[in-house]
Amino acid sequence: MAERPASEIARETLKQLAARRLPPTPDHYRALYEEISGARTPAPFPEANLRGILRVLPAQTPAQKRLLDQFERAVAQKDWALLQNVMVGYAGLGLSPDATAAAAGGAQPGTPDMATLPEELAELLARLIETTLPALGEEDLRIHDMAQQFVAFLRAPAPALSTVQRMLGDFSYRLSFATEEQAAIRARLLELLHMVFENIAVLSADDRWLQGQAEALQSAATPPITLRRLDGVQNRLKDVIIKQAEAHGRSLEAQEQMKALLASFIERLAKMTAASGSYHETMERCATQIGQAATLEEIAPVLQEAMQATRNMALDSRLMHAELEELRTRTEQRQEEIVRLQEELEQVSAQARHDPLTGALNRKGLDEAMEREIARARRIGAPLCLALLDLDNFKELNDRLGHVSGDAALVHLAEVARAVMRPQDLLARYGGEEFVLLLPDTALESGVTAMKRLQRELSTRLFLQGREKVLITFSAGVVQLQDTETSTEALLRADAAMYLAKRAGKNRVVAA
Repeated sequence: MAERPASEIARETLKQLAARRLPPTPDHYRALYEEISGARTPAPFPEANLRGILRVLPAQTPAQKRLLDQFERAVAQKDWALLQNVMVGYAGLGLSPDATAAAAGGAQPGTPDMATLPEELAELLARLIETTLPALGEEDLRIHDMAQQFVAFLRAPAPALSTVQRMLGDFSYRLSFATEEQAAIRARLLELLHMVFENIAVLSADDRWLQGQAEALQSAATPPITLRRLDGVQNRLKDVIIKQAEAHGRSLEAQEQMKALLASFIERLAKMTAASGSYHETMERCATQIGQAATLEEIAPVLQEAMQATRNMALDSRLMHAELEELRTRTEQRQEEIVRLQEELEQVSAQARHDPLTGALNRKGLDEAMEREIARARRIGAPLCLALLDLDNFKELNDRLGHVSGDAALVHLAEVARAVMRPQDLLARYGGEEFVLLLPDTALESGVTAMKRLQRELSTRLFLQGREKVLITFSAGVVQLQDTETSTEALLRADAAMYLAKRAGKNRVVAA
């Protein structure tokens, strides 16, 4: 059914006023208009009445003054929700100065003691709300307004517990929607990033040097995402981009040189073709003159010209052949250089800060990770443990099973270590069979426990070489970084402790 025009409803309203003999007051007109249209008109905001109440409300204590300011702001903004909060606040404090004083500082004689939130707990709750807000973005203005009102109420003198409970319930309810929206936004952004990275990989199929960067970015955009992980990828990509820019520039230069060689090659061919055409024209002209000659005197100069043209052609051919051979050699050299540079780019992408065999950090990656973790530990006052471990009897394993099996054993150790490590722990290959484990937020005793747990895990996950099961063990030294200790000094202490573990019988963990 189509809506009736407002003019028609207005005419019908006036007819009903006359038919029912009602005075044409605004209230009667609005009631009949709503009856005929079937829709209720929102009641007007009673600003005048509320301002009358505002003039008689007490403002003798800080709490009453704060509520009075909120009341005035609610009336000015015509905000029913804020007005409701103010009314509840007044209900909690009481309207009399005695009751307000009781809520602010203690019960007065003859008045009941009202429950208020302790000042320390109120401040902690206010800080929690302020810390939460930046993660929600700026889109939801309503939750920011609620948070500001809630924080202001919490930092007011003696906030009523009942009001805090109600405001906290309202805020947490609104917060649940905001966090769900932020989680959805984050998930959608990660999906878009993956699509971009995959598209880069597809579009750059011929530029394989981009694959290392695309894989690193895809890995960084895979949950769980941590700031430490993003920092590591950022540092890796910076190094990769610099090295790739250098190698890519050299590759482009080699390609330009190759283009120049090909241009010279084509130019030489064109000259050879032109010389060959000139020679054939000379031969044809000489043949025509010989055919027309009647005496030997007329033939002799023609033969002389033909012989000279032949000698010139032979000389040009030899020179052209030598130049073309030189161009061919230089072209092959440039092509080999381009291939070598492409291989170098691929190696740079894959091996910027990681060991190519085990996938753990290499020495450069370890140095950067240690610098970053030491700075973080000292900034927040958290413990940081470092473990240096060395495979036991690795030389004997290499001699008995071969170097390929030795490499496979190193890979096995790295895989088991990553399986039992926490997400924030870092594994690096320090030397041939030596590894370093960085354990953030870990005290010395917990670091020793973590290394013993890794030893137990290695004893249950035996290394398989063909049909032979090989038990891999390691000796480790564990240290907790001291306040003024450098990474080099910590590694030296860990190395000394690891040496003591070897001397004590291997497959042991020693704390320094």
